[in-house]
Amino acid sequence: METTRALAENLAFNPLDPKDLVHTFGLYGVWAILFAETGLLVGFFFPGDSLLFLAGVAATPVADAIFGDGTKLSLAGLLIGAPICAIIGAQLGHFLGARYGTRMFEKPDSRLFKREYVEKAEHYFQKFGPAKAVVLARFIPIVRTFLNPVAGVLGMPAKQFFLWNVVGAILWTDGILLVGYLLADRIYEAIGTHIDRYILPFVALIILLSVLPIIIEIIRDRRARKRAKEMAVIGISPVAGIADAIEDNHHHGSHRAE
Repeated sequence: METTRALAENLAFNPLDPKDLVHTFGLYGVWAILFAETGLLVGFFFPGDSLLFLAGVAATPVADAIFGDGTKLSLAGLLIGAPICAIIGAQLGHFLGARYGTRMFEKPDSRLFKREYVEKAEHYFQKFGPAKAVVLARFIPIVRTFLNPVAGVLGMPAKQFFLWNVVGAILWTDGILLVGYLLADRIYEAIGTHIDRYILPFVALIILLSVLPIIIEIIRDRRARKRAKEMAVIGISPVAGIADAIEDNHHHGSHRAE
């Protein structure tokens, strides 16, 4: 009976379901997935944001009630280990990009790999500059996986990458972990053990809040371009007006002299 139940549980396990991942693999599983998602190109499909959120919930007293007995995780282990694994993973991605260059991306599109993922990462790197791109990319699924090797390919120095890699990793991992940890009681009171039904809206909200800096940056960039165009037009008009005024004064002066 126990064997049948264990087999059924294994068959029911979904490696892309963050709730299953937290319950099955615990703290070490969270660490491993964060490393894979940020350091290995094949790890981009892992649910990093939702995993962090649920891991934060799993560090509270309501963990066993929501996920099952023996699920409760160490908050200290999460807050320390999660950013370290994310940092190491991203640093590996940067190293591979610097070491192997564009050869890493010279493969045909498949169900797992698409050239557009790399192009999107390159876009953010060029648009925001190396420092901002490394930090902001942490909050964008898929981009956070591919931007690291792209930064290496484009020649971002390892020391500079490491600095902003640390900043981005701490903000991303510990930020989302703490949101889950602080909201756990309210979530449990509101929806009980059915958190898996509502995880997508929660994560969507987290991602929306996460990408707000990027949205703000894009709006600022557009406003700056618009202002630059307006200034260019204004810069031409006064010059033309001054030239006309000088010419008119000179013309009137000539008439007076006559």
